[in-house]
Amino acid sequence: MTALEVRNLQKRYGRHVAVEDVSFAVEEGEIFGIIGPNGAGKTTTVESIAGLRTPDSGSISVLGFDPIKDRAEVRERLGVQLQESSFPDAIKVAEALELYSSFYRNPADWRELMALLGLAEKRSTPYKALSGGQKQRLSIALALVGNPRIAILDELTTGLDPEARRETWSLIEKVREAGVTILLVTHFMDEAERLCDRIAVIAGGRVAALDTPAGLITQASSGQQVRFRVSEPMDREILSTLPEVTGIDVTGERWLVTGTGQLLSSVAGALARAQIVAEDLRVDQRNLDDAFVAFTGRAPESADQSERRAG
Repeated sequence: MTALEVRNLQKRYGRHVAVEDVSFAVEEGEIFGIIGPNGAGKTTTVESIAGLRTPDSGSISVLGFDPIKDRAEVRERLGVQLQESSFPDAIKVAEALELYSSFYRNPADWRELMALLGLAEKRSTPYKALSGGQKQRLSIALALVGNPRIAILDELTTGLDPEARRETWSLIEKVREAGVTILLVTHFMDEAERLCDRIAVIAGGRVAALDTPAGLITQASSGQQVRFRVSEPMDREILSTLPEVTGIDVTGERWLVTGTGQLLSSVAGALARAQIVAEDLRVDQRNLDDAFVAFTGRAPESADQSERRAG
């Protein structure tokens, strides 16, 4: 069953086109990812789904309800953790959960939720005294306290250290196991590749590609790549005449050979016949970073860049 459907979404701010034409559908039980560069339209899209923005055109269905016309019904079924979420410094964990649970007709047991997300020992801790990871856990808890069928998680692990990021990933997987459909917006390709069943790549306000992580990598792949180093200058023709080779890039003593078929064995054989010793000869494994660059023309943000931006 389709849990969420976006059709031909458009949103402008004056002359600026934030979202030009975005369409996708999310099936119940999925972790569906949205990736793309800054300014691509990701946040505007999820804010429109949450009913925080009114689209200029197009349609959105959240379990059959319109986020604007059926705001109350959508609010009962959709949990939201947005990138810019913040809370009063003095509010305590238990106070925040109890307060938010009072906003819903059929909330989850906030005490059980607090325990599930590892916050029971912090129930009396003010928000300002929580660590980054604990604040993210509280954000997840507040997104789930209404007992939603769908949860939007926007840049959930931005600014977290590697250990806290992985703990958060495990929590997201537990949430999905509990039957919640998740829409995950992220800058991190390792996060998207680890968690998401399918991913929409948004660039320039449009969906540039939509597939499983493996499918996106396959779509973006221009062939195999072999890397190696040589200690002495080498004639390009040793490799360029091979039928498997489609491209060669040389930077100093480092060679990158692109091609198809039995590329590795062909390159290794040609080097051996020319009596050239290649060091660190290996086949590059393509990943979601490569797909991101191929579909958007830009490199994804690293965790270090994210921490600097958050700080």
